[in-house]
Amino acid sequence: MKIATFNVQNLFHRDRSLIQKTVGKCVSDWIVEFDTLLTKEKSASNTERLRELSFLLDFDKTYQNPYVVMRKKAGELYLKGMNCSKELKSGELTDWNGWIKVQTVPIDPEATNHKAMVISEINPDILVLQEVEDKMSLDEFNKFHLPKFNCAPFSESILIPSSEGKSREQALLLKNGYQLESIKIHTIDDSESATQELLEYEIQSPKGKTIHLLSAYFYENKCDKEKAFEIRKNQAYQASVIYKMLQIQSKINIVVAGTFNAPSYCNSLAQLLQETDLKDISKNKTFNVDFDEGQDATYFRLGAYRMGVNIKQEDYLLLSPSLFSNVKSSGLNRKGVWPEKRPNWGIYSSLQNKSQAASEHPVMWCELTI
Repeated sequence: MKIATFNVQNLFHRDRSLIQKTVGKCVSDWIVEFDTLLTKEKSASNTERLRELSFLLDFDKTYQNPYVVMRKKAGELYLKGMNCSKELKSGELTDWNGWIKVQTVPIDPEATNHKAMVISEINPDILVLQEVEDKMSLDEFNKFHLPKFNCAPFSESILIPSSEGKSREQALLLKNGYQLESIKIHTIDDSESATQELLEYEIQSPKGKTIHLLSAYFYENKCDKEKAFEIRKNQAYQASVIYKMLQIQSKINIVVAGTFNAPSYCNSLAQLLQETDLKDISKNKTFNVDFDEGQDATYFRLGAYRMGVNIKQEDYLLLSPSLFSNVKSSGLNRKGVWPEKRPNWGIYSSLQNKSQAASEHPVMWCELTI
Protein backbone atom coordinates (compact mmCIF):
# COMPACT_ATOMS: atom_id res chain seq x y z
CA MET A 1 0.00 0.00 0.00
CA LYS A 2 1.33 3.43 -0.94
CA ILE A 3 -0.17 6.45 0.78
CA ALA A 4 0.64 10.14 0.29
CA THR A 5 -0.47 13.46 1.74
CA PHE A 6 -0.23 16.75 -0.13
CA ASN A 7 -1.38 20.30 0.60
CA VAL A 8 -1.96 21.49 -2.98
CA GLN A 9 -2.97 25.06 -2.01
CA ASN A 10 -5.88 24.79 -4.48
CA LEU A 11 -5.94 23.32 -7.97
CA PHE A 12 -7.32 25.97 -10.34
CA HIS A 13 -8.33 29.06 -8.33
CA ARG A 14 -7.47 30.41 -4.87
CA ASP A 15 -9.26 32.76 -2.48
CA ARG A 16 -7.81 36.27 -2.63
CA SER A 17 -7.42 36.44 1.16
CA LEU A 18 -5.00 33.49 1.08
CA ILE A 19 -2.58 35.03 -1.41
CA GLN A 20 0.38 36.52 0.40
CA LYS A 21 1.36 39.98 -0.73
CA THR A 22 5.09 40.41 -0.25
CA VAL A 23 6.24 43.92 0.59
CA GLY A 24 9.55 45.29 1.79
CA LYS A 25 10.21 46.32 5.37
CA CYS A 26 9.96 50.02 4.50
CA VAL A 27 6.48 49.55 3.05
CA SER A 28 5.41 47.53 6.09
CA ASP A 29 6.69 50.26 8.41
CA TRP A 30 4.91 52.97 6.40
CA ILE A 31 1.62 51.09 6.60
CA VAL A 32 1.95 50.71 10.39
CA GLU A 33 2.84 54.39 10.77
CA PHE A 34 -0.06 55.44 8.54
CA ASP A 35 -2.54 53.39 10.58
CA THR A 36 -1.14 54.80 13.83
CA LEU A 37 -1.44 58.41 12.66
CA LEU A 38 -5.07 57.88 11.67
CA THR A 39 -5.91 57.10 15.30
CA LYS A 40 -4.24 60.23 16.66
CA GLU A 41 -5.68 63.72 16.99
CA LYS A 42 -5.54 65.86 13.89
CA SER A 43 -2.61 68.29 13.72
CA ALA A 44 -0.61 70.06 11.06
CA SER A 45 2.41 67.80 11.48
CA ASN A 46 0.31 64.62 11.41
CA THR A 47 -1.57 65.76 8.32
CA GLU A 48 1.65 66.60 6.52
CA ARG A 49 3.12 63.20 7.39
CA LEU A 50 -0.04 61.45 6.17
CA ARG A 51 0.34 63.24 2.84
CA GLU A 52 3.96 62.05 2.61
CA LEU A 53 2.98 58.48 3.44
CA SER A 54 0.13 58.59 0.93
CA PHE A 55 2.64 59.51 -1.74
CA LEU A 56 5.11 56.80 -0.64
CA LEU A 57 2.35 54.16 -0.61
CA ASP A 58 1.11 55.20 -4.07
CA PHE A 59 -2.31 56.27 -2.81
CA ASP A 60 -2.19 59.10 -5.35
CA LYS A 61 -1.94 56.67 -8.27
CA THR A 62 -5.64 56.18 -8.81
CA TYR A 63 -7.28 56.17 -12.21
CA GLN A 64 -10.43 58.23 -12.50
CA ASN A 65 -11.26 56.84 -15.95
CA PRO A 66 -10.91 53.06 -15.91
CA TYR A 67 -11.01 51.16 -19.16
CA VAL A 68 -14.02 49.18 -17.98
CA VAL A 69 -16.17 48.92 -14.88
CA MET A 70 -18.10 45.80 -13.93
CA ARG A 71 -21.37 46.18 -12.05
CA LYS A 72 -23.86 43.59 -10.90
CA LYS A 73 -27.53 44.53 -10.79
CA ALA A 74 -30.20 42.07 -9.75
CA GLY A 75 -27.91 39.16 -10.46
CA GLU A 76 -26.94 40.42 -13.94
CA LEU A 77 -23.50 41.57 -15.04
CA TYR A 78 -23.14 45.00 -16.69
CA LEU A 79 -20.09 46.61 -18.32
CA LYS A 80 -19.34 50.29 -18.77
CA GLY A 81 -16.42 51.40 -20.92
CA MET A 82 -14.34 54.57 -20.69
CA ASN A 83 -15.86 56.09 -23.84
CA CYS A 84 -19.34 54.70 -23.47
CA SER A 85 -22.02 56.36 -21.36
CA LYS A 86 -24.39 53.42 -21.63
CA GLU A 87 -24.09 50.41 -19.38
CA LEU A 88 -24.26 47.28 -21.50
CA LYS A 89 -25.65 43.99 -20.28
CA SER A 90 -23.23 41.10 -20.80
CA GLY A 91 -25.64 39.43 -23.24
CA GLU A 92 -25.61 42.53 -25.44
CA LEU A 93 -21.91 42.11 -26.10
CA THR A 94 -21.64 38.36 -26.58
CA ASP A 95 -23.73 35.24 -26.26
CA TRP A 96 -22.01 34.51 -22.96
CA ASN A 97 -24.44 34.22 -20.08
CA GLY A 98 -22.18 32.86 -17.37
CA TRP A 99 -20.80 34.11 -14.07
CA ILE A 100 -17.52 35.24 -12.58
CA LYS A 101 -16.30 34.28 -9.14
CA VAL A 102 -14.53 37.52 -8.26
CA GLN A 103 -13.40 36.37 -4.80
CA THR A 104 -10.82 34.01 -6.28
CA VAL A 105 -7.71 34.38 -8.39
CA PRO A 106 -6.81 31.84 -11.11
CA ILE A 107 -3.75 29.68 -10.54
CA ASP A 108 -1.03 29.58 -13.19
CA PRO A 109 -1.72 26.57 -15.49
CA GLU A 110 1.93 25.55 -15.14
CA ALA A 111 1.45 25.34 -11.37
CA THR A 112 -1.50 22.98 -11.91
CA ASN A 113 0.67 20.87 -14.20
CA HIS A 114 3.39 20.69 -11.56
CA LYS A 115 0.86 19.54 -8.96
CA ALA A 116 -0.08 16.70 -11.31
CA MET A 117 3.60 15.90 -12.01
CA VAL A 118 4.42 15.51 -8.31
CA ILE A 119 1.42 13.26 -7.68
CA SER A 120 2.12 11.22 -10.81
CA GLU A 121 5.73 10.66 -9.79
CA ILE A 122 4.62 9.14 -6.48
CA ASN A 123 1.48 7.49 -7.89
CA PRO A 124 -0.07 6.44 -4.55
CA ASP A 125 -2.99 4.09 -3.91
CA ILE A 126 -4.36 6.44 -1.25
CA LEU A 127 -3.95 10.20 -1.62
CA VAL A 128 -4.94 12.72 1.06
CA LEU A 129 -5.28 16.29 -0.21
CA GLN A 130 -5.53 19.54 1.71
CA GLU A 131 -6.84 22.92 0.45
CA VAL A 132 -8.93 21.76 -2.52
CA GLU A 133 -11.45 24.37 -3.71
CA ASP A 134 -14.41 22.18 -4.72
CA LYS A 135 -15.52 18.77 -6.00
CA MET A 136 -15.78 19.91 -9.62
CA SER A 137 -12.15 21.06 -9.63
CA LEU A 138 -11.04 17.83 -7.96
CA ASP A 139 -12.80 15.68 -10.58
CA GLU A 140 -11.43 17.72 -13.48
CA PHE A 141 -7.90 17.48 -12.09
CA ASN A 142 -8.27 13.73 -11.49
CA LYS A 143 -9.78 12.85 -14.88
CA PHE A 144 -7.94 15.20 -17.22
CA HIS A 145 -4.70 16.48 -15.67
CA LEU A 146 -3.24 13.39 -13.99
CA PRO A 147 -3.50 11.24 -17.16
CA LYS A 148 -1.40 13.83 -19.04
CA PHE A 149 1.53 12.69 -16.90
CA ASN A 150 0.93 8.95 -17.18
CA CYS A 151 -0.96 8.64 -13.92
CA ALA A 152 -4.19 6.66 -14.09
CA PRO A 153 -7.14 8.54 -12.58
CA PHE A 154 -8.25 7.57 -9.10
CA SER A 155 -11.42 5.46 -9.10
CA GLU A 156 -12.88 7.23 -6.06
CA SER A 157 -12.67 10.92 -5.21
CA ILE A 158 -14.27 12.29 -2.05
CA LEU A 159 -14.38 15.92 -0.94
CA ILE A 160 -15.92 17.05 2.33
CA PRO A 161 -16.88 20.76 2.38
CA SER A 162 -15.81 22.67 5.48
CA SER A 163 -17.54 25.60 7.16
CA GLU A 164 -14.56 27.96 6.78
CA GLY A 165 -15.71 29.42 3.47
CA LYS A 166 -12.27 29.92 1.89
CA SER A 167 -12.23 26.88 -0.42
CA ARG A 168 -9.72 24.95 1.66
CA GLU A 169 -11.45 21.59 1.73
CA GLN A 170 -10.03 18.17 2.52
CA ALA A 171 -10.20 15.42 -0.09
CA LEU A 172 -9.42 11.73 -0.45
CA LEU A 173 -8.60 9.81 -3.64
CA LEU A 174 -8.42 6.00 -3.94
CA LYS A 175 -7.49 3.51 -6.64
CA ASN A 176 -6.02 0.05 -7.29
CA GLY A 177 -8.77 -1.75 -5.39
CA TYR A 178 -8.82 0.40 -2.25
CA GLN A 179 -12.37 1.30 -1.31
CA LEU A 180 -13.99 3.71 1.11
CA GLU A 181 -16.23 1.97 3.63
CA SER A 182 -17.34 4.91 5.81
CA ILE A 183 -16.69 8.53 6.78
CA LYS A 184 -17.07 10.18 10.17
CA ILE A 185 -16.79 13.93 10.67
CA HIS A 186 -15.42 14.99 14.06
CA THR A 187 -15.63 18.63 15.13
CA ILE A 188 -12.28 19.34 16.79
CA ASP A 189 -12.83 23.06 17.28
CA ASP A 190 -15.96 25.17 17.16
CA SER A 191 -14.66 28.68 17.75
CA GLU A 192 -16.03 31.99 16.55
CA SER A 193 -13.42 31.95 13.77
CA ALA A 194 -14.57 28.80 12.00
CA THR A 195 -15.51 25.23 12.71
CA GLN A 196 -12.60 22.88 12.13
CA GLU A 197 -13.20 19.22 11.33
CA LEU A 198 -11.18 16.03 11.53
CA LEU A 199 -12.26 13.43 8.99
CA GLU A 200 -12.15 9.75 9.85
CA TYR A 201 -12.08 7.45 6.82
CA GLU A 202 -12.44 3.69 7.04
CA ILE A 203 -10.72 2.19 3.99
CA GLN A 204 -10.65 -1.42 2.90
CA SER A 205 -7.64 -2.81 1.05
CA PRO A 206 -7.93 -5.26 -1.89
CA LYS A 207 -7.06 -8.08 0.53
CA GLY A 208 -9.78 -7.10 2.98
CA LYS A 209 -7.63 -5.30 5.55
CA THR A 210 -9.08 -2.19 7.19
CA ILE A 211 -7.16 1.10 7.47
CA HIS A 212 -8.42 3.98 9.60
CA LEU A 213 -7.24 7.29 8.19
CA LEU A 214 -7.61 10.55 10.11
CA SER A 215 -7.26 13.66 7.96
CA ALA A 216 -6.85 17.03 9.68
CA TYR A 217 -6.19 20.65 8.84
CA PHE A 218 -5.25 22.64 11.94
CA TYR A 219 -5.96 26.33 12.44
CA GLU A 220 -3.58 28.98 11.17
CA ASN A 221 -3.59 32.73 11.81
CA LYS A 222 -0.32 34.56 11.17
CA CYS A 223 -1.71 37.82 12.50
CA ASP A 224 -2.76 36.44 15.89
CA LYS A 225 -0.28 33.70 16.73
CA GLU A 226 -1.36 33.37 20.37
CA LYS A 227 -4.95 32.69 19.40
CA ALA A 228 -3.83 30.24 16.70
CA PHE A 229 -1.65 28.44 19.27
CA GLU A 230 -4.54 27.90 21.67
CA ILE A 231 -6.94 26.73 18.96
CA ARG A 232 -4.34 24.41 17.46
CA LYS A 233 -3.51 22.99 20.89
CA ASN A 234 -7.16 22.09 21.42
CA GLN A 235 -7.35 20.54 17.96
CA ALA A 236 -4.27 18.40 18.61
CA TYR A 237 -5.77 17.25 21.91
CA GLN A 238 -9.09 16.34 20.27
CA ALA A 239 -7.25 14.44 17.50
CA SER A 240 -5.24 12.51 20.10
CA VAL A 241 -8.47 11.54 21.90
CA ILE A 242 -9.97 10.20 18.66
CA TYR A 243 -6.79 8.24 17.93
CA LYS A 244 -6.76 6.70 21.42
CA MET A 245 -10.45 5.80 21.11
CA LEU A 246 -9.66 3.85 17.94
CA GLN A 247 -6.92 2.02 19.83
CA ILE A 248 -9.35 1.15 22.63
CA GLN A 249 -11.60 -0.36 19.94
CA SER A 250 -8.65 -2.63 18.96
CA LYS A 251 -7.93 -0.75 15.73
CA ILE A 252 -4.25 -1.05 14.88
CA ASN A 253 -3.85 0.16 11.29
CA ILE A 254 -4.20 3.91 11.84
CA VAL A 255 -2.84 6.82 9.81
CA VAL A 256 -3.03 10.50 10.81
CA ALA A 257 -2.22 12.89 7.97
CA GLY A 258 -2.60 16.54 7.10
CA THR A 259 -1.36 20.07 7.58
CA PHE A 260 -0.85 20.98 11.24
CA ASN A 261 0.62 24.45 10.54
CA ALA A 262 3.34 24.19 13.19
CA PRO A 263 6.76 22.50 13.51
CA SER A 264 7.08 19.34 15.58
CA TYR A 265 8.75 21.10 18.54
CA CYS A 266 5.75 23.43 19.00
CA ASN A 267 3.97 22.76 22.29
CA SER A 268 0.60 23.14 20.58
CA LEU A 269 1.16 19.73 18.94
CA ALA A 270 2.64 18.00 21.99
CA GLN A 271 -0.47 16.01 22.94
CA LEU A 272 -0.60 14.43 19.49
CA LEU A 273 3.11 14.03 18.70
CA GLN A 274 4.52 13.36 22.17
CA GLU A 275 1.69 11.91 24.24
CA THR A 276 0.59 9.20 21.78
CA ASP A 277 2.54 6.34 20.21
CA LEU A 278 2.12 7.76 16.70
CA LYS A 279 5.32 7.73 14.65
CA ASP A 280 6.34 10.49 12.22
CA ILE A 281 7.27 9.03 8.83
CA SER A 282 10.15 11.51 8.54
CA LYS A 283 11.80 9.62 11.42
CA ASN A 284 11.66 6.26 9.62
CA LYS A 285 15.00 4.80 8.53
CA THR A 286 13.68 4.43 4.96
CA PHE A 287 12.79 8.12 4.65
CA ASN A 288 14.41 9.39 1.45
CA VAL A 289 14.61 12.95 0.11
CA ASP A 290 16.92 15.02 -2.08
CA PHE A 291 19.08 17.07 0.24
CA ASP A 292 19.78 20.78 0.02
CA GLU A 293 22.68 21.74 -2.17
CA GLY A 294 26.00 23.15 -0.94
CA GLN A 295 26.65 23.93 2.71
CA ASP A 296 22.98 23.57 3.62
CA ALA A 297 23.31 19.80 3.17
CA THR A 298 24.97 19.63 6.61
CA TYR A 299 22.78 22.27 8.25
CA PHE A 300 19.81 21.52 10.51
CA ARG A 301 17.42 24.46 10.74
CA LEU A 302 15.10 24.68 13.76
CA GLY A 303 11.73 23.23 12.81
CA ALA A 304 13.04 21.55 9.65
CA TYR A 305 12.22 17.98 8.66
CA ARG A 306 15.81 16.84 9.21
CA MET A 307 19.41 17.80 8.46
CA GLY A 308 19.70 18.87 4.84
CA VAL A 309 15.94 19.24 4.45
CA ASN A 310 15.66 22.79 5.71
CA ILE A 311 12.06 23.67 5.07
CA LYS A 312 9.73 24.28 7.98
CA GLN A 313 7.66 21.21 8.81
CA GLU A 314 3.94 21.88 8.63
CA ASP A 315 2.71 18.67 7.00
CA TYR A 316 2.65 15.30 8.73
CA LEU A 317 2.19 11.64 7.94
CA LEU A 318 1.88 9.79 11.24
CA LEU A 319 1.52 6.02 11.57
CA SER A 320 0.47 3.71 14.36
CA PRO A 321 3.31 1.40 15.58
CA SER A 322 2.04 -1.64 13.66
CA LEU A 323 2.09 0.28 10.36
CA PHE A 324 5.35 2.11 11.09
CA SER A 325 7.20 -1.18 11.62
CA ASN A 326 6.06 -2.45 8.19
CA VAL A 327 7.21 0.55 6.14
CA LYS A 328 9.21 -0.57 3.11
CA SER A 329 10.03 2.85 1.66
CA SER A 330 9.10 6.47 2.32
CA GLY A 331 10.09 9.97 1.41
CA LEU A 332 9.39 13.60 0.70
CA ASN A 333 9.04 15.12 -2.75
CA ARG A 334 9.68 18.85 -3.06
CA LYS A 335 10.50 19.09 -6.76
CA GLY A 336 7.46 21.33 -7.20
CA VAL A 337 8.38 23.71 -4.34
CA TRP A 338 10.07 26.96 -5.38
CA PRO A 339 13.20 27.61 -3.25
CA GLU A 340 13.45 31.14 -1.85
CA LYS A 341 17.14 32.10 -2.03
CA ARG A 342 18.77 29.53 0.25
CA PRO A 343 18.42 26.64 0.80
CA ASN A 344 18.20 25.22 -2.72
CA TRP A 345 17.19 21.77 -3.91
CA GLY A 346 16.43 20.01 -7.18
CA ILE A 347 13.23 21.19 -8.90
CA TYR A 348 11.50 20.44 -12.20
CA SER A 349 13.22 22.08 -15.18
CA SER A 350 9.84 23.52 -16.23
CA LEU A 351 9.48 25.36 -12.90
CA GLN A 352 10.71 28.88 -13.73
CA ASN A 353 9.28 31.10 -10.98
CA LYS A 354 7.30 31.07 -7.74
CA SER A 355 3.90 31.47 -9.43
CA GLN A 356 4.50 28.18 -11.25
CA ALA A 357 5.22 26.22 -8.07
CA ALA A 358 3.01 23.23 -7.37
CA SER A 359 2.67 24.36 -3.75
CA GLU A 360 4.65 25.75 -0.84
CA HIS A 361 4.20 22.32 0.74
CA PRO A 362 6.08 19.10 -0.18
CA VAL A 363 4.42 15.73 -0.66
CA MET A 364 5.00 13.10 2.02
CA TRP A 365 4.53 9.42 1.20
CA CYS A 366 5.23 5.91 2.37
CA GLU A 367 4.85 2.38 1.04
CA LEU A 368 4.09 -0.40 3.51
CA THR A 369 2.58 -3.83 3.92
CA ILE A 370 -0.39 -4.64 6.17
